[in-house]
Amino acid sequence: MKSVLKILKEQFQFFYLVRRLSIYELRSLTSGNYLGAAWEIINPAIQILIYWFVFGFGIRQREAIDGIPYFQWMFAGILVWFFINQSVMKASKSIYSKIRMLSKMSFPMSVIPNYVIFSQFYPHLLLLGLGMILLQFMGFPISIYYLQLPLYIAAVLVFIFSLSLITSTLTTIARDVQMLLQSVMRMLLYLSPILWPPTLLPESWQIWVKLNPFYYIIEGYRYSLLGQGWYFIENPLYTLYFIAVMGLTLLIGSYLHVKFRSQFIDFL
Repeated sequence: MKSVLKILKEQFQFFYLVRRLSIYELRSLTSGNYLGAAWEIINPAIQILIYWFVFGFGIRQREAIDGIPYFQWMFAGILVWFFINQSVMKASKSIYSKIRMLSKMSFPMSVIPNYVIFSQFYPHLLLLGLGMILLQFMGFPISIYYLQLPLYIAAVLVFIFSLSLITSTLTTIARDVQMLLQSVMRMLLYLSPILWPPTLLPESWQIWVKLNPFYYIIEGYRYSLLGQGWYFIENPLYTLYFIAVMGLTLLIGSYLHVKFRSQFIDFL
């Protein structure tokens, strides 16, 4: 618990630096492209169209899911997946790839994965805003259920940061972890109910799908954007499960990070 308090204190104390470095990181990633930050929208748009064509037309043949057209259902869930995938992958390699910054600037190592996550958060907010506008013209106007969306946004930020403390520590110690994580995230895209509904599975198998904490966030986004209800209230036990997993991940991640960060330079 002492490690958790130490990590959280560092984030609050250096949050101004997190914002500055995240903006710098985002600009550096897009500065060499003619279209610049537009690629943060173009790439997801291309992938969404491909998934819609393959799963919507090819596999499901445009069948609705719980009365919701497939495109809108898939679109509302996959918006947050782009943020999850990019943040997890980039934050996991952030410490060993950017640790040399510490020789030029003085700040705790725990700030590094956090500002990398925030550099992906800004494009997510832009994509989310455009998605909201698009859904207005597709039969899903803004509803009172949008009020719960900040809860899931905060949840995904905290969970990804907690997870990044684990993955960035392990990846710095052993680079193979990055390759393993890349395979796992690619697998989760197809195993998580992002492109298909869990009702396709036998009822006894559906509980295993819900063990994935990302599923909670994805469904929370869907309920908010499609106006389906108050997800965290209608699923109280699942909400408590997610909070427990997030807390445990933060506890483990903080402990590992604080324990090994003095040795990170030895692994470079």
